[in-house]
Amino acid sequence: FYMEENRFMRVDNVAKELDVSNSHAYRIMKALNDELEAMGYMVVSGRVNRAFFMKKFCYKEEEEM
Repeated sequence: FYMEENRFMRVDNVAKELDVSNSHAYRIMKALNDELEAMGYMVVSGRVNRAFFMKKFCYKEEEEM
């Protein structure tokens, strides 16, 4: 079973991307994962789906910039 290496973000990735503390990044990740769970997706604690993170924070794809 193969997964793309960068499909999920860890707390340090989220903290760096948003320039927030790790504890704040954990709260953000929990909120995103709670939302994903409510939509019926399975989640892994301490990881957040990169595409969902980007969508929720209104980032554009690089080729659109």
